[in-house]
Amino acid sequence: MSHIKAQFITLEGVDGSGKSTQAKLLKEALEAEGHSVLLTREPGGSPGAEEIRSLVLEGEPDRWSAETEILLFTAARRDHLERTILPALAAGTIVICDRFVDSTRVYQGLTRGDLRDVVDKLHALMIGREADLTLLFDMDPKLGLARAKARQTTEERFEDMGLEMQLAMRQGFLALAKGAPERFAVIDAGRDIEAIAADTLAAVRVAL
Repeated sequence: MSHIKAQFITLEGVDGSGKSTQAKLLKEALEAEGHSVLLTREPGGSPGAEEIRSLVLEGEPDRWSAETEILLFTAARRDHLERTILPALAAGTIVICDRFVDSTRVYQGLTRGDLRDVVDKLHALMIGREADLTLLFDMDPKLGLARAKARQTTEERFEDMGLEMQLAMRQGFLALAKGAPERFAVIDAGRDIEAIAADTLAAVRVAL
């Protein structure tokens, strides 16, 4: 599968935007077309990174500072990269990742302080890999937050930071997409699941 241009695909968006559902549907669609596909997530995707996931997604909103979160997310991402992403890419597998560095750029780098430069420097030093294609699932953050809270999981630390942060995150993601149009495809995530899935697969087919 070395001919595939978009072998590493990431999904981004505000909380509750339907990324996880669309990631699963995309994996199934690509496998049906004969591709080898790995679906993974961040934070997480490797045993060490999954342990860090519970640290950053659970607990009170003020549990960590944005600076500490950047270090934790980067540590999780490095382990994920070494143990899961790079071996799969080397084997010719398409990797679909539910969130990657763009989430850190927005959550910690833009909406919780002017730390974007710190995020980018750490990413260049410790990760050094961008996605080939990033699918941004864009929707009304108010609706997304309601969906996310309705899940009633223990991983709601960022949702508990409120609507104002979700609104800021949406603008942050859209700004990233505008700044890197060659990598991003923006999907209207405020529609029914089937319509979103069709547009998602169409965007990936163009990139492949």
